[in-house]
Order: sequence, then C-alpha cells, then structure tokens
Amino acid sequence: MPRSIIAAVLLLLLWPLCHHRASAAEYVVGDVVGSGWDSGVNYAAWAREHTFAVGDVLVFEYVSSQHNVYEVNESTYKSCDTGAGGSNGVRAMYTSGYDTVVLAEARAYWFICNFPGHCLGGMKLAVNVSASGSGGPSPAVSQTQTDGNSNSAASIAGEGRRGWVALGLALVAIVLMNCPSFAAWQ
Repeated sequence: MPRSIIAAVLLLLLWPLCHHRASAAEYVVGDVVGSGWDSGVNYAAWAREHTFAVGDVLVFEYVSSQHNVYEVNESTYKSCDTGAGGSNGVRAMYTSGYDTVVLAEARAYWFICNFPGHCLGGMKLAVNVSASGSGGPSPAVSQTQTDGNSNSAASIAGEGRRGWVALGLALVAIVLMNCPSFAAWQ
C-alpha cells in the first residue's frame, strides 16, 4: 500500500482523538493561580460557574504544608469524616501542592481538604461531569450519515466544518507525500 494512502488513513483515524484532547479544558480550582485551593473560597459557587466534561482537568494549587486534596465518596464528602486512619471513603489522596486530576468518567466527583477543620469550614468541592461538553459529542470516524453511506467523505472525516478541514488536511498530506520537492526533505 502506498505511503500516501497509509498517511491519509492514519490522519483520518487519529484526527477525532486529537480533536477530543484539544477540546479538554483545564480549570484551576478556585481560579486563583498559585493558591486556588484554600480556605475562604465558595467552591459550590465556583463549580456552578463551570461546565465539566470527560477529559477536562482540575488543577489544585495550594501550600502543601497547609492543605491537601482527597477525592472521596459522597457520604465522606457530606460528613467530612475520613475516619481515624484517614482512608474511610477515600478514592485518592493528593499532597504535592500542585495536583492535576483528569475527569476521566461522566459521574460526580467529590474533593475535600483533610486537614483538621478545613472540610467542615467549607473547603470541599463537588463537580458533575457530563459525557460531552456543551458543543455536543466529538465526531466519530465510524459515524453513519443520514443517507446510510458510512463510506462518504463526511462520514469518514466527521460532521461539519471541522470534518472538512480534516479531510482537506489529509488531501494536503497526500499531495505533499507525492510531491518530489517534499520527498527531497526526507
């Protein structure tokens, strides 16, 4: 199989993955770079200002000698009680002072600071993650158009303007792969 066809097929197959990752948002929790995860922030109000989707990233920035981040279950979030060993209802513990959490699933996530009194003082965050952002789902390579022809150009590249841009880029790649001057650069 010629290199140009392989390159075009790979580009078309990988484009939705690149598009999805590029659309992920990164949120500094509390919106204050360097000290967003701190006492005195209304995290319920902060969460209401944002829409979270699968693939988005929460960034917790804080002074590690004063705070931490525990991902917990709902009952531990409500009670602020991780138990004597500090592990009751805990899904993950973060203590670096700069922690990133990828929201990998469509579900509710609950976070608390487990330093004494901090969670009870309001240092806790609940976010609901949807399967896709407000723009709808990312186009899929195998998506069938209403005409039922899954081999159409729009079906392969995805719906809408972005799909046609990807198809155009694939065609440019094919042309460049067959261009004598491009071959000289390799």
